[in-house]
Parts: sequence; structure tokens; C-alpha cells
Amino acid sequence: MRKMLTVAALLACVSFNPAHALDSGAAAPVVVTPVKTTATTSTGQPLTLPQNNVEVTASIYDIAPGATLPVHKHPFARYAYVLAGTLQVTNVDTGKSDVFKTGDFIVEMIDQWHQGSNIGLDPVKLLVIDQIEAGAKATVLRQ
Repeated sequence: MRKMLTVAALLACVSFNPAHALDSGAAAPVVVTPVKTTATTSTGQPLTLPQNNVEVTASIYDIAPGATLPVHKHPFARYAYVLAGTLQVTNVDTGKSDVFKTGDFIVEMIDQWHQGSNIGLDPVKLLVIDQIEAGAKATVLRQ
């Protein structure tokens, strides 16, 4: 009975508190704060993943103030966490733009032409994670 009450209390804490601690016995607990949960891209597309030979790549992007990336698209899911700065991402076919700031998590559009611009005064720093089929390109530039 005591074990059931302990489990119930733990579940209650995790279920109702978006930021919760994982006490590993260390001097300070580890705090887990959910950033984003979604099944769609920033433009509302359902997420699809590579079906064969999946490869994950993580990269850091540094984008100078005023810089604009070339028009490009991603054939597979790409995720970006904004570590610093302000990034505007524009779908070049629709003209719709979204602005992402420090702490935002981006689920990028798949197979849609877009470009990113640093619209702030500080550099943009992104942690970018790609899931692609081995040997495929994560980014296709518009010619």
C-alpha cells in the first residue's frame, strides 16, 4: 500500500507540474522543462520521418546580424532550438513569415521553399537536428 501511495504521489507531481525534478541523489535535482510537443511542422504539415537507413545529424548554426540564408528546403524533418537571437523564417511561396526567439523550438517545414533571416542586433545561434536517409542531403538549395 505504501508503495502504491508513493507511485501515485510521484505521478501526480509529474502529471500536473510542467517542470519537474528528477532526483538522482545528487546535491541538486535535475529539472526537466518541456519545450514543445507537436506532430506537425511550423506550417501545419504532419511530421514524416525517413523510412530507410535513418541518420541523425546535430549542428550549431551561427547567423550574423542582418544575414539572410539562401532559399532552400528540407526533404526530411529538421528541428532547431534557438539558443540566441531572433530569426525570421519566410515561406517564399506563400509569403508567410514566423519569428523565433531565444528559447523557441522550430519544427521546420518539409519540402517547402523558405529562407531564414537574422532580424535582430545579435547573432542567431541554432542547435539544428536533422533526421535524413543515410547519404541524402538535409538541405536543397533553390537554383
